[in-house]
Formats: sequence, structure tokens, C-alpha cells
Amino acid sequence: MEFDDRARETLAEILCWRRDTRHFRTDPVPEPVLERLRVAMDRAPSVGNARPWRVMRIESPVIRAELRAIFARCNAQAARQYEGARAAQYAELKLQGLEAAPVQLGVFTEIDPEAGHRLGRLTMPETLRQSTAMAIHTLWLAARAENLGLGMVSILDPRAVERLMGVPEGLEFSALLCLGYPAFTDDRPLLHRLGWQEDAPTLWQTI
Repeated sequence: MEFDDRARETLAEILCWRRDTRHFRTDPVPEPVLERLRVAMDRAPSVGNARPWRVMRIESPVIRAELRAIFARCNAQAARQYEGARAAQYAELKLQGLEAAPVQLGVFTEIDPEAGHRLGRLTMPETLRQSTAMAIHTLWLAARAENLGLGMVSILDPRAVERLMGVPEGLEFSALLCLGYPAFTDDRPLLHRLGWQEDAPTLWQTI
């Protein structure tokens, strides 16, 4: 299979318009669309084909409410790390979409799976976490191609989330994802628009 200029342009557009979405509409996401996204994660690369990511779809109102409470506690603690203008700026940031996102996913990494027979990770076990990260990014791009937005909530206590969701020993919390139709789309990240942090170019250094 060879890809043409149009395919490259489409990929570039998806990458440009992929956003860490915080503002969602509450419209439900059709199940066939979610199934396509699940299949997209199946195609993500992983070390030794270990496929260590485990996904929990969170429907329980009780668990969703407690996740919002965990975020609120952790966000208040994080806010205390800033002072002056930066603290005021932080207070204005919308850092999660847990109130509105119709689909919420807990993603975990199995830290010593039998699958893959430890190929490629004996010297670098962190490649399991990297594999989960690649699966999340694959989902992110596939969601954007479905005109959906995805946001990652990182201001959380991982152990508290693991206890809340009752995950078995051997699973490590990786990410809480919000998924749904965005309230608006923008080709410029919100953190840029709000003056928090601009992009810096990736440099490929020759040695």
C-alpha cells in the first residue's frame, strides 16, 4: 500500500486539529462509532505485542461523582504550587470535562503481562507504559477522525482511582479519558490561547 499526497494532507489535518478537549456536548456517542474506536486501539503498536492496556468504561454515576471529587482535591493542591499572576491564570484554566463528557474511560497498564513473553522489555520495562501511551494516542487520532474530541485528565491521585475502580493487583492507573462531541473545535490549543505555554519545535540533533 502506497499513500498519496491527499492521504498525507489528511493525516496532517487530523494532527493539527487533534485537541485535548475540555468542553463537550452531552450528546451520546453511537455504539458503532465506539466500536470503531475500540478496533483502532487494537491496531496500536506495543512492545513484544504485549498489549498491556486495559480499558474500563465508566457508567456508574457514583464512580463518576467520586472521580470529580478526586480531581477537585488534587486540583486544589496543584493550585497551591503557583503564585501571583500564574496562580490567577491557573485558576482560569478548564482542566477537565468530567461534567459533560458522555463517555469516560479509565485506562490501566498491566505491569507484568504474560502476553509478549517479556520480549523487548527485559531491559526497559517502561516500554509497557509507553505501549499504553501509544494506544491512547491511537485512540485520540481515531476519535478526531470521527469528529469527536478526547481529553486526558491527569490531575488525579492514581492510587485513589485504582481503589475507587477496584482494579486487581498488577494493574497500574495510566489515564482517565473524556470522550464526546466537542462543544467547539479549534486548531489552536487552549493553553496557547490563554497564554500558558506555546509550542517549541522538536529538534533533531546530529551527533
